[in-house]
Amino acid sequence: MRGQGNAEAPSEDKSRPADATLPSDRTTLPADATLPSDRTTLTAAATSSESTALPGGTAAVRELLLALSAGFTLPSPLPDNLAGRSDLPGIIDAATDAQLLMPDGSVVGTVQHALLTSTPVPTIHALQRELVDKLAAEGRPLGELARDLARGGLQDHRVAAELEEAADNALETEPALAAALYAESVLAGAKEMPKAACRAQAAAGIGDLDSAGRLIDRLLALPEPPDVRRGVDVAASVWAQRGMMSRSADTYSWLGPGKTAASAPLAAIAIIGSGDAAGAEAMVADCGSRRSPTHLAVALSLASDGLRQTLGQTPHLGLPSLIRASDMMNAAGTAIPLPEAPAVLAALCALHSGETAVAASVLKAAVAAGQGGDSMRPRLYLLQAWCAMQQDNTDDARLAINEANKANHWALAPREEFLLAALELGLARRGGEVHELVLAWDRAREAMMHVSVDLYSLLPWGEVLVTAARLRESHRVSHYLHGAWDLLERLGNPPLWSVPLHWAAVQAALLSESPTDLAPHAAALVRASEHSHYAGVLAAGGKAWVSVLAGRFAAADVETAARGLAAVGMPWEGARLAGHAAARADERRDMVKLLACARDIHPQGGHAPAEAHEESPASTVPAPEPNGLSAREIEVARLVLEGKTYREIGEAIYISPRTAEHHVARMRRRLGAENRSELLVRLRIALGEGHPPGE
Repeated sequence: MRGQGNAEAPSEDKSRPADATLPSDRTTLPADATLPSDRTTLTAAATSSESTALPGGTAAVRELLLALSAGFTLPSPLPDNLAGRSDLPGIIDAATDAQLLMPDGSVVGTVQHALLTSTPVPTIHALQRELVDKLAAEGRPLGELARDLARGGLQDHRVAAELEEAADNALETEPALAAALYAESVLAGAKEMPKAACRAQAAAGIGDLDSAGRLIDRLLALPEPPDVRRGVDVAASVWAQRGMMSRSADTYSWLGPGKTAASAPLAAIAIIGSGDAAGAEAMVADCGSRRSPTHLAVALSLASDGLRQTLGQTPHLGLPSLIRASDMMNAAGTAIPLPEAPAVLAALCALHSGETAVAASVLKAAVAAGQGGDSMRPRLYLLQAWCAMQQDNTDDARLAINEANKANHWALAPREEFLLAALELGLARRGGEVHELVLAWDRAREAMMHVSVDLYSLLPWGEVLVTAARLRESHRVSHYLHGAWDLLERLGNPPLWSVPLHWAAVQAALLSESPTDLAPHAAALVRASEHSHYAGVLAAGGKAWVSVLAGRFAAADVETAARGLAAVGMPWEGARLAGHAAARADERRDMVKLLACARDIHPQGGHAPAEAHEESPASTVPAPEPNGLSAREIEVARLVLEGKTYREIGEAIYISPRTAEHHVARMRRRLGAENRSELLVRLRIALGEGHPPGE
């Protein structure tokens, strides 16, 4: 964008008026030339390389048309050489009669173009400066005329000042407009650096992180940067979106407590996010207790206070403060640079507490209010997708992801790219698509290389941890997870923030069949359950999983744990636990009970028939479809073609591995297949070409 970076304003002799292209061989009409009544003849005469006598009209008509083309209006203001003429009405009538002037006082487009391209630029700019003089003398603002003059190449400090003022007014509500106005002010002759922080804020507000970063680099390199606090706010926001929250904290540390002032709450959010609670407390304390009563100031103050509360032993007190902070931010209607939005902090706190519905509600309100502007919109949508995924609403999650991808004109920032990659992992893992999971893992591996761990990214890192364990790729993420545990330790291992990561570690240990890795995280969940209901539910879930995998469990205990997981916004996890236990149940009664539990808390997870007896290997086989297979066999066949084992088939549709094996054997007999390879070929033929191979 012109006006950003190190672009320089054009000089007078290289500028051009708006909507005009200067020819390489410019000619002018003689002052005493007469204008024809035909517009086509005028255009040809105005661009002709030779002077031509133009019958009909006077030089005065030409002067009037040129003045109006340069920005003057009827009835006023007009240039001095026209305003004082007694025959001005006659000149206007002559131009109108010649169809060169429209009834509303504007010059016909082709005529205006001809006049502007045939008149020397200095002459046009002289007229425009006279116009600015007259409007200034009358105390009238330039309005949209200022933009036209700047785009036309006029350099005038008054035009530049008015554009900067308009940009300042639009900065916190319409950053895209502000960015355009600041660029035009530079074209009009404004110096770049005095407004560099504002211009960077506008660029960051529309998601243009590169332009914002370049402007801030130049600003903060100055010995005495103007508007330095705003510049640091922008820099901190850009670093956070790039997935480097510790750099955001360093930026505020560089500024120092004495200069942070009203930005102290933002500094606290960045510093806590990087793992330094004591530093955040010191930053807030140094800025005093006097706070502005505006909606924006209250929103930021509540966000900082609520976030610090979540680090203590009563973290549930922090969530209401964060929700109110989001409400106030919505009411303020401003888009300022933020390391993290209040709505995001509130949603993360709710998700870390098992309050998925609360998180979804907060995010919905923030999206409707446009909290954080265009730059924050993708993050809000992606967290909405996370809530939908947690509640196993796959379609809603995909819709929210689509909205995030088209939220603004810029590519997703690295922080959001990583969140999206973790979402794709979660959706593929819950969908049971091994091929999709492997592809999503490849994308996630690349995305994680562009970001570092911070407090507000623990949920996606937990999903990465579980997927890595399932794919036997844990070694690729171990150093990132060491960073996460270290960050939590520096913050005092706050239960609210650490519990979900401990739960992810428990799942990873179960997948890796590593009791040694499981024990400390299971113990951490038990300790946290003294202060957190959510931790208690997860601890019970972990204990139930261990008992199921060991083959020594009580169906009632598993059902209680599964329903507990569903109650805290984890229906897929609860149904998976119940379904897995059903597959390992020794008693038919327990199997039926657990299958019913799985269907009850996760009805869309499979298409198991309502009656449990239909899953018995000895039950009556439903009538076959035209392809020779029953509806249930088609369901099993699809999973076989995807390469799933009997156990994985059972987990996917809530049947036992033995039942899955019987279904496959029956299909082999029905289709006349002699071996597995032949069965796969015949299943592909039976189900159509659209089904993937099973090998």
